[in-house]
Amino acid sequence: MATERKKIHFPLKVALPMIWNYIKNKLKEQIKAVAFIIIYLVAFKFIVLQSSPENAVQVAVGVGMVVCGLAMFLEGLFLGLMPLGDRVGVQLPQKTNIFVIMGFGLLLGFGATLAEPSISTLRLAGEGVTPWATPLLYRFLELETNMLIWAVGAGVGVAVACGMARFYYGIGLKPFIYVLVPVTLIITVYFGFDENLKYVINLAWDTGGVTTGPVTVPLVLAMGIGISKASKKKNSAASSGLGVVTLASLFPVLGVFAVALYLNNTTPEPMNESDFFSKNYRAEAVKMLGSEEEVNKIAFQRGTSIARHSYYGNSEKYREAILSLVDNPDNAKKLLGNLTLIEWLSRKANEDEKKLITERITEKVAEKKPVSVITNKNEIKSKKDDFQRERVLNKFDFSSIFLREMRLAIYAVVPLVLLLLLVLVFILKDRLKKADESILGISLSLIGMAILTTGIQLGLSSLGNQIGRTLPMVYKTEAQETGRYIFKNFKKDTMISAYNHRGQLNKYFYVVDDSNNIKAVPFDESRYDASTGNYEYVRTKDVLWTAKLTLLGMAFVCLFAFGMGYGSTIAEPALNALGITIEEMTVGTVKRSKVVGTVSIGVGTGLLVGVLRLIFDINACYLLVPGYLVLLILTYFSDEEFTGLAWDSGGVTTGPITVPLVLAMGLGIGGGLNVVDGFGIVSMASLFPILTMLIFGIRIRNRQNSHLKATEEANNE
Repeated sequence: MATERKKIHFPLKVALPMIWNYIKNKLKEQIKAVAFIIIYLVAFKFIVLQSSPENAVQVAVGVGMVVCGLAMFLEGLFLGLMPLGDRVGVQLPQKTNIFVIMGFGLLLGFGATLAEPSISTLRLAGEGVTPWATPLLYRFLELETNMLIWAVGAGVGVAVACGMARFYYGIGLKPFIYVLVPVTLIITVYFGFDENLKYVINLAWDTGGVTTGPVTVPLVLAMGIGISKASKKKNSAASSGLGVVTLASLFPVLGVFAVALYLNNTTPEPMNESDFFSKNYRAEAVKMLGSEEEVNKIAFQRGTSIARHSYYGNSEKYREAILSLVDNPDNAKKLLGNLTLIEWLSRKANEDEKKLITERITEKVAEKKPVSVITNKNEIKSKKDDFQRERVLNKFDFSSIFLREMRLAIYAVVPLVLLLLLVLVFILKDRLKKADESILGISLSLIGMAILTTGIQLGLSSLGNQIGRTLPMVYKTEAQETGRYIFKNFKKDTMISAYNHRGQLNKYFYVVDDSNNIKAVPFDESRYDASTGNYEYVRTKDVLWTAKLTLLGMAFVCLFAFGMGYGSTIAEPALNALGITIEEMTVGTVKRSKVVGTVSIGVGTGLLVGVLRLIFDINACYLLVPGYLVLLILTYFSDEEFTGLAWDSGGVTTGPITVPLVLAMGLGIGGGLNVVDGFGIVSMASLFPILTMLIFGIRIRNRQNSHLKATEEANNE
């Protein structure tokens, strides 16, 4: 008779050091996973871009929260969700039929997608999208965000249901690839010829990489392996769970395409900025954005001066609105949202608007009147002037962000847990074992997910956007503005004249920079006000490379993109797990290090191609269609087992650390270049690892065949 296992109780003095060591080890694992990519990005910003990270404290706090949140979330996943999913996955095939299994898989895939940390990145991705240039994309990312998430979740749900059927009947992966990929490519080409739909292509393909994360893959694999064990029909690739990540990467693309077709019927065509904000189109604009106030806010936050001129209709009303940004702090907050006045001036305002703001601030300072943007802190001050302006920091309301993310985490995780419990108790007639561990794990998952997604907003997305926004500066030949100063009582007689290399006579004056170096600056007559004697000096930062060295600058951009992809992929835990699986399956013939290196090269190449696509504004169809056609050809020559490994490798590389950084960087580059669609980098980072792995697998097989042939010939002799 089996004796009941007794619980071992440790004194508090003994337990606390054990718990601390455990927590310390888990944190070390996550620090190792993020250390390279964070150090790499910060070093690139310091050394190559020659600037420090903006809001450095905020970014540092955000990165720390990502490390702690990810460690807590994964620990909760392994303690709570994974054991629950494993029990259901093993027992469900033994007690129900395939239709119940597929129905459960549909719900499981949908619920697991909502619980993915990376899915929250999609909620933050619409900052640079405008409702006039890309109205359908704007609806997806700003107005119909839940519909986008549901479309992605439904796609993963269908993928899981099909995967369960595939495991049950022992069907290989190749038939699914030969059907799904051509259908998806045909729809992609069709979308490419529509003025609205073409801007959804990159977003749709990016969602395929966002969905396959630490929640979906383990849960689905546990179910898939359980089903394949219960099935009488065996297939080596199916029984190992291979291919489920592939399906979960392709079906969401089709889901987003389907919703895009539905929304396109009620979405206006792209138009120019002036027409969208004009009085004649105001009713349609209000209908789309929800209110007149929202149209006004969009004109300031996402539009250029053209939008603001068109919105107000006449110069006087327009001028009053611009000056209200200085005179009325409440109105400024309402119009600019999270943008500070300094950020708005540097990113959105034109020269006339900057001059209006500067003149109004100068007037208030001279009259000693309170100004909403003046402070003694964070000042911008020239050597010859005591004029001060506030550099208002973009202060985040941490508590409200965390509470919002906690609420979203509850909406994402709790329904998934309830689904698993209902199936376990009412369908499988089983009970929850180790309930205390499960409750602790689910609690850790909820808190960890809230901390992680808050950290992504404050840290990873902010850092990625900063890098992306300033990256084009490496190869551009125009100087970048870094500040504006008013020189009072400017003495024109202190200027000197000099000829340039074209023989033109120009006037210059000297300024002292932050390093106390004297620098000659060209005099711009349009910035001199003869009535007051004031001169507005615009300080610029010289580009890193001159026109003759632009190719060298481009080389640095490519090197940066490849290095970021390669370095971040090596640290992905899911990839290392895949490498160990392949090494065990091949009995050590294929080493884990070679698999990791091959996939990392693919991701690095994918990021490089994705960045170049943005820089040169290449149509995504020209990369996706030929790329996946090549993959189909290589798949035909690949073994079934290695096909699953190769296609799954495109999904395991896009984890909760990589996706927010890469997506934010792509959107930042798009914003810096005024590209209307900054998506597509994640999809490239998923395509090229499949390519490199398929080539790697074919080479391994050919090498093995040559070795066997040589052995047979030697034996025959």
